[in-house]
Amino acid sequence: MEEQRERMERIKRRKAQGLQDRYLYDYTFANDNGQNPVMEKAHAYVEHWKEAYRDNTGLLLFGDVGTGKSFFAGCIANALLDRDVPVLMTNFPSILNRLTGVFAEDRAAFIASLDDYSLLVIDDLGVERSTEYAMEQMFTVIDSRYRSKKPLIVTTNLKLEEIKNPPDLAHARIYDRILERCAPVLFSGKNFREEGARATKAAAKEIVSKE
Repeated sequence: MEEQRERMERIKRRKAQGLQDRYLYDYTFANDNGQNPVMEKAHAYVEHWKEAYRDNTGLLLFGDVGTGKSFFAGCIANALLDRDVPVLMTNFPSILNRLTGVFAEDRAAFIASLDDYSLLVIDDLGVERSTEYAMEQMFTVIDSRYRSKKPLIVTTNLKLEEIKNPPDLAHARIYDRILERCAPVLFSGKNFREEGARATKAAAKEIVSKE
């Protein structure tokens, strides 16, 4: 009983560290509506996690806005956290905010700390500003993860052709490492976010129309 209690406390702490945005707690297989067939791959990734970790197998989730990429990644993150696996799900704007105005040695320590997680999920690659400083820090994060030989999951609204044919050397250095370690998974079809917004509006309309 004591071991179980300690394990649950540890998982709770891991979730607080790894899922810094509260909405990510709802990105679970239990909340999947079953309408996206790609979700089978998320289940498979979790079930074969030991092999994925051993072989440093990551995923590149690409496709249009609202097709379920972040939910897919969040389901994997939550499922592994429930198994007591250290996972961090973040994005580059958040990482860059942490690095801005920080001394070089502290920057290095923070980037190194990202590699302490067994799985790192970078959500929404491509939304950050492409300044010289931002690109350099992004490369350092991706390169550090690459050298750590631990899995990385990246979600992006960019097309695969854009990633395979980057606009410049700065992007190429980042994308090449991602493509080498992450298997691409296409998300296509309906916009679930748009569909959810319509349902929310309908529910709100029904509430305000009641006497």
